Parts: sequence; C-alpha cells; structure tokens
Amino acid sequence: MKKGKRSGSIILQVAIMFVVCILLTGGITFVSQYFRATQDITEQMTTLSDLISDEVKQVIREYPAHEWLFRYWYEHADELDIEYDAGFGRGTETEKKCRLLESHRPDLQLMYADESEIESLSEEDQKLYAEIIYSWLISRVDQIKESYNAKFLYCVQPNEAYDTQFFMFSAATSKEVRGTEGEEVYPLGYTKGMTEKQRISMMDAEANASNFTDVEGYIDYYSYLGNYNGRPVFIGLTTTETELITSLRRHTERNSLMAMGYQIILAIICSIGILFLVLKPLKKVQKSIRRYKQTKDSSSVTAELREIKSRNEIGDLSDDVIELAHEIDDYIDEIQHITAEKERIETELALAEEIQESMLPSKFPPFPDRHEFDIYAAMDPAREVGGDFYDFFLIDDDHLCLVMADVSGKGIPAALFMMSSMIVIKNSTMLGMSPAKVLESANEALLTNNEAEMFVTVWIGILEISTGKLTAANGGHEYPTIRKPGGKYELLQDVHGFVVGGMAGMKFKEYELQLEPGTSIFLYTDGVPESTNKNEVLFGNERMLDALNREPDACPEKVLANVRDSIDAFVQDAEQFDDLTMLCIQYNGEERSAQ
Repeated sequence: MKKGKRSGSIILQVAIMFVVCILLTGGITFVSQYFRATQDITEQMTTLSDLISDEVKQVIREYPAHEWLFRYWYEHADELDIEYDAGFGRGTETEKKCRLLESHRPDLQLMYADESEIESLSEEDQKLYAEIIYSWLISRVDQIKESYNAKFLYCVQPNEAYDTQFFMFSAATSKEVRGTEGEEVYPLGYTKGMTEKQRISMMDAEANASNFTDVEGYIDYYSYLGNYNGRPVFIGLTTTETELITSLRRHTERNSLMAMGYQIILAIICSIGILFLVLKPLKKVQKSIRRYKQTKDSSSVTAELREIKSRNEIGDLSDDVIELAHEIDDYIDEIQHITAEKERIETELALAEEIQESMLPSKFPPFPDRHEFDIYAAMDPAREVGGDFYDFFLIDDDHLCLVMADVSGKGIPAALFMMSSMIVIKNSTMLGMSPAKVLESANEALLTNNEAEMFVTVWIGILEISTGKLTAANGGHEYPTIRKPGGKYELLQDVHGFVVGGMAGMKFKEYELQLEPGTSIFLYTDGVPESTNKNEVLFGNERMLDALNREPDACPEKVLANVRDSIDAFVQDAEQFDDLTMLCIQYNGEERSAQ
C-alpha cells in the first residue's frame, strides 16, 4: 500500500523542539530563580533586620537607666506629656531639659544618669526626665528608621496572654497608618489586640532571638530585647510586602532573562552544530535513498554516500544504506532468477497436467456404439497435477475394466507414481489376469526401485457385459457404493486387501457381483468424504450418500454433478487439500442395448 508523502522538515522540527525546550527551561529557571531570590531576599532581610535591631538596642542601652525608663513609661503612660513630632534638640523637649537642669541639678548628665541618680530626683523631675529621654529616643529611632527606609520601628511589651501590647516608643510618621483606624501611629501605651500571627511571632522571637511574620500586607520582624517588669520586651521592625514583592520580581526577572539569554545562545550554537553535523549528512542519505528508489543504481548511491565521513551513527547509517542497496541488487537478481525458474516450472507443470489429463479417459460418451452401459468420470486435482486416477477400457468386446485409485502424496511425485501405476495395472489387465492377480502383479512391479516408499490404493473390477457379472478386488481403497434397480445408493463393504506397493508378497482376494439391468455403481477416492469446511468438519459418507440419493435414477454425469454441488456447498471457501476423483457406471444389460 502506497503511503502519502509526509510533509514537514526535520530542521523545523528541531527548531520547534529547541523553542519548547527554551520555554520549559525558562519556566523552570523562573521558578528556581524565584525561590532562590526569595531565599536571598529573606537572608538579606534577616541580616538587615538584625543590623537595625542591634543598632536600636545599642541606642537604648546607652542609657544606664533604660530599665528604669521602661518601667516608668509603662507605669505612667497616661501621665506623660510627649510630643511625637518634636525634633531632636528643639521645642518643648529643650525647655524641659533646661528647667530640669537649672532648677535642680545643673551637674546632672541626663544621658548617662543611672537609676540611683534618677530615683533621687523628685517625682516632678523624674517625670521631666522620662519625657526628655523619650523625646530623645524617639528622634534617634526615627533617624535609624529613615536611614534604613523602614516603615515602622518600635519597642513593644506584650502582656502575659499576648493579646494586647504596650508600645514603649514608635518611630513612624503620621502618613504610615497601620491598625490604628486613623489615630496617631503607635502612641505610648496600650494598643488594640494583636493578631494570631503576631502573637506566635513574638513567642518564637523570645525563644529564638528573632522571627518574621506577614500580617495584612506587611512583613514584621521581632527581635528579643530583654525581660522588664516580669515580661519580655521586643524590638519591632516593619516593611511593606509590596516593596518586598517588587524587589523579588525585579530580582527574579533579571536573573531569569540572563539565564534565558544564555540558553538561547547555547541553543543557537547547538542548532548550528546539529545542522552541519547531523541534518546535512542525513539529508544526503535521504537524497541517495530516493535516487536509488528511482534508478536502482547502487554504484552512484555508493559513491555519494562514501563522501560522508562522520564517525558516528550517521556514518554507520550511510554504510548500512550502501550495504542494503547491494543486498537489494542481489535480491532483485535472485528474484529474477526465481521468477524465471518459477515460470519454467509452471510451464512444465502445465505440460504435466496436459499429459496427465491426456492419460485419463476424458471423452464422453467413451463408447458411442455400446449401449449396454453408461459411464462418466471426473478428476479435480488439489494442485496442478494429482495422484488420483480413474480408468476404464474394453479388454475385449464382452469385458469392461473399471479402475479407481489414489496414490499416497501430492504433486508431481504422486503424478509420476500415478502414471506408472496406471500403466502397470492396464498392462496386467490386458494380459488377461483376474482383478486379484492384477493387484498382485502391480504390487511387485511398483515395489521395484520405490525409494520414495510410495503406494497406491486401488479398486478394480472387470464387468462381463453380456451377463452382468462383475469380478472385483479392493487394495486398501474406499468402499464402493451400489444402487440396485429402483433402490438407493448404499455402501458395499467389500473385502479389503493391503495397499498396492506397500509390502512384497501380498495376496489379494476378489469377489463377484451380479448386476441386474438398471444397477449403478459409484466409485470415488478419499478426497470426497474427507472434504473439510472452515470449521474442520468432514463431508463424510452420510452426506455423500444423501447427495447420491437426491436423484438416485439420474444418469452418471448428473450423479457426479450432484455430489460435487453438495461438496462445494459444504466446503464453501475452505481450501481443497485433496484430489476429488469420481466415476459412476450404470449397467443397462443386453435388453436395453437391443432396444
């Protein structure tokens, strides 16, 4: 079956493959870069947050009285007068400092005052000191926040249940509003309840020194400061999640584009290498194969493919194509030789078939002037020539010989043995031997030089035409069928002898039948009952008798036609494996002959 020509180019397919690979690897690179960037940015955030936290801690611990301050701010949060927008070194903070130093302790160094010095002050001065240091600290923390571009920077103390928090101080502008519903951001004192993530993050920070959490679009970083007033205190740092995502995307896109650029360059280099090292040699192999299909000239194909010097599978392929072309040439020569030989054999078989057909009586009626009997026979070989044969001939004016035989095997060997058997049997009969003696003589003759060890089954009968007496002998052949006048065909289970040509010294018995006018005898080979359909079911003797008795009074020619029609209807499309040979004789007697 001729296939349709395929369209497309391997170069295009390779290009598509590279594009797909680049897209896949680009996606994989993007994902890997994303996670790598996430890790890198997380590490950078951790390092930066630790740095900011340490700096804030250092600022706080510069005050020797920082523990006292935390405690005081916590206990007097509602009493302190704090201006969150006052700049460092100016405003009310400066006035409070001057009032405290001039009125009470000019020699007091506020930043370096320890807890005992502060507690020696009056309550009013302690309040002034707490307010002054708070303003200083807020300013310092605000400077740190702005220098690192953080959104919020604060110091917080949660309660024991971690459901509310107390802000010691917060560095945040009024524009940065988070969780305060428009109020000033993180004023000194208690704020509303914390989220579950914030509580867990603070607990983790207390256990592990620091921890990240993301809450409502922000990233919080908590660093453990210490334990004051019986509860932990944390330094908090907040950045917006949007800025982190923007940085992450920028980092991922830059690295992914660089990686894809390298891949595209590598793909171009690989494509050029594949084009020159693989595709061009393959194209040459393809052209050579197509040229060979058109011209069948292996020499030109060989010369062209020898130019391919690749020391790889393509070189092996070109060598294989060269070898295949030579093998096809040899095969074509062999096919031509076989075809010529086959044609010669077919011619000889046709000639053998003609010879075999010429040896069998084929002209009907065979004896137009003899009305004492009607006879008809047919042989249909399974191959060009067969091993079955029938014969009938007049020994003299009053004796008619009938023969039905089946040689073992098929084809030409069986046909040659068949012709030898037919000649031997006819010669012996013409010498005046009885049926039994004919079989004994033929048995000895066929055993001579029978290296193939072939044999033949034979039924032979000699009819005395004037009286209707039939003398017969059976050498291993099928039972004949006989129909008496007005009756039906029945199997005649006669005396069987051994096959002819099977064993030396065999003796055969003969028997006699008295045929009345109107009697018919049907002879056949085993190809009739052993005809097989596609279900491997045999035709059998019963179906054969049914076919014979469909029209028991029919003439011999019609009898054979009825049997053959029944066999064809039974076998249908199944292959014929054996020769089909049949003969039917109807004895009319002297009375009908006279009429």
